[in-house]
Amino acid sequence: MALKMAEAVMSKTCAFSSTCSSIQHHNNGVSSFPVESAMVSSGTGFPSLKIATFSRKGNTRLSSPPPLYAQMATGLIGKAQKWWEKGLQPNMEEINGAGDLVESLLNAGDKLVVVEFFSPGCGGCRALHPKICQIAEMNPEVQFLQVNYEEHKSMCYSLNVHVLPFFRFYRGAHGRLCSFSCTNATIKKFRDALAKHSPDRCSLGPPKGLEEKELLALAANKDLSFNYTPKPEQPLLVPSQQEIVLAEKSPVPMPASLAEGEPPLSLPLPLPFAITSNAAQHKNLVTSGR
Repeated sequence: MALKMAEAVMSKTCAFSSTCSSIQHHNNGVSSFPVESAMVSSGTGFPSLKIATFSRKGNTRLSSPPPLYAQMATGLIGKAQKWWEKGLQPNMEEINGAGDLVESLLNAGDKLVVVEFFSPGCGGCRALHPKICQIAEMNPEVQFLQVNYEEHKSMCYSLNVHVLPFFRFYRGAHGRLCSFSCTNATIKKFRDALAKHSPDRCSLGPPKGLEEKELLALAANKDLSFNYTPKPEQPLLVPSQQEIVLAEKSPVPMPASLAEGEPPLSLPLPLPFAITSNAAQHKNLVTSGR
């Protein structure tokens, strides 16, 4: 069977060669050589067709496309770019796991971070992707993090993400600012949130990132290799007895209204003083009754 196929290929090649050799072109008085073909062994048991082309100066070039398996190995065939990989900007990154998400939020500092949850099979996500890339290009100071739902289902479940496309905004010590779902038709919701939280601001503390309950949920998820140690609770600050005594002995400043001769503002008396006054008044009443 293979021999018959080889003979058929050779017969067609010979016919092609004879046809080409009978054609001559004349351009500006200079004739170009005809195209010739040659059968060369490809090492796979089948002959490979190589076409020899001749330039007007007589230089010969042998050109032939690489074999199909070579094109597949080098990625020339069979490697189409995925839709969520098109149009990505330098400020757009893909999240590889729970630890990567937590670390990215903590390392962002006071920068606004937008976390996008999407799925390759989500039509709304695919339609919205070009606009998100355009917005990311127009706002290079904003960090965009992409979470593939199909690759991180368990993590998304622990983060209570149950609708797509879904977005969460984070910033500095404030942590999560807002979370919502929008589509191509409701892109205004995304633009409004971006305009609201984009202005520069300085946090008074370290970046917060995910909430405490979310970190605990990720650590409790057996499908994830994520470890988290809860922060120790800070004890309540109780004033000492000495501070209470000093506060009681400190003089009370006179209101400005009394200094200017205006009627004083009636304020409720402290509880111990009110009880003492009522007791003294009751004692006076009893004495007058005698």
